[in-house]
Amino acid sequence: MLCQSCKNKQANTHIKTIVNGELTEMNLCSECAAKQGYGNGMFNLNQFFDIGSLMSGFISDVATTALAPEKRCPNCGITFAQISKGGRVGCAKCYDVFYDRLLPSIKRIHGNTVHTGKKLRKPQLQSGESVSSANSVGAEVKKPSELDVLNRQMQAAVKNQEFEKAAQLRDKINELKANQGGNQ
Repeated sequence: MLCQSCKNKQANTHIKTIVNGELTEMNLCSECAAKQGYGNGMFNLNQFFDIGSLMSGFISDVATTALAPEKRCPNCGITFAQISKGGRVGCAKCYDVFYDRLLPSIKRIHGNTVHTGKKLRKPQLQSGESVSSANSVGAEVKKPSELDVLNRQMQAAVKNQEFEKAAQLRDKINELKANQGGNQ
């Protein structure tokens, strides 16, 4: 197959591009591909891919009337047409100014317009603890055990390069673990 650009050499590069949902395919020779910036397949994506261009496809371009001047953000001066074209708002105030026009696009991009956050994990129950006490909002915060306190102290000693103190704390931890193991 001949190159679709120069129509002289054999095409050895096949390029597919999708812009605004429209697929375009081209078959080029190495030289024409290099001239158009496609090179050997290890080309710079930033040369062809702009996040603003991508996002502008998501932001709806509502027709503006020629009679009224386009509303501008009082903070940064950007218009909705510029946001729609570039895919980026100018400042945080733009979300308030163009709320009604940005809302459908935000919903389409994110799937929702209200932040839902992460779901809470079920609490880990200690032996003898009931589900209601684990879930209660006003539940007492457990005091760290002696073992936890000693572990933190040992880690701090190691961090401060107090290795003798860390060794003493390690010995106390091992002794405490041995005593706890025999009591259970």
